[in-house]
Amino acid sequence: MAKPNVVQAKPARKETGEAVLTISSRNYSSWSLRGWLLLRWSGLPFQVTRVANSDAAARAELLQQASSIRIPSLSHGAVQVWGVLAIAEYLAELAPDAGLLPPDRAARARCRSVSGEMQGGFAVLRAGLPVNLHAFRPNFPLWSGVRADIARVTEIWRDCLAGHGGPHLFGPRLCLADAMFAPVCTRFTTYDVDLDPVSEAYRDRIMALPEMREWIAEAKQEPELVSELEVDGEF
Repeated sequence: MAKPNVVQAKPARKETGEAVLTISSRNYSSWSLRGWLLLRWSGLPFQVTRVANSDAAARAELLQQASSIRIPSLSHGAVQVWGVLAIAEYLAELAPDAGLLPPDRAARARCRSVSGEMQGGFAVLRAGLPVNLHAFRPNFPLWSGVRADIARVTEIWRDCLAGHGGPHLFGPRLCLADAMFAPVCTRFTTYDVDLDPVSEAYRDRIMALPEMREWIAEAKQEPELVSELEVDGEF
């Protein structure tokens, strides 16, 4: 009997070349923060290049006037990938041991779901409480649509923490979902949002991360202000 042909799988080719992450404002750009955190947590060495606030495309994205979001973008050898979720999936394939996606299939599905909800939803929260790491606005007025978005965000946090044991949303490892909600933690800090104890503790853990402290320190050195994002609480 003829022996069956056995084709041995070739090992996956690892992309080579310098990794460069393009971001916009550290002070205002929630998407840039998300991409940067994912790169840091992946362990992939990378350089950062920043597009100035005066750039028309970057400004349109910051003001939520762009039809699509193309910053942050990652260049890695011959690979070009943009959008936080796409960058996360690329890094999860490149560095599976980093834990950017949970190891359990059901947990991965839930992580993708809540991350996608963060990317596609919460428009009222984004508009009403824009990211601004320079600022602190205690007693900031919250209208009903913002409160509804806050309620949903904290519901996700409590459910994930209870279901996966904490201290992060999907267990002991920082993952995609934590990166997606990290800018929300800054919003809740900037605008002094009153939270339930579980959500407050999670927010404080994220804000205390060394990576977050590094990002915020650099954001506070940025001289350029975007007047439209310097909200004063008047509605």
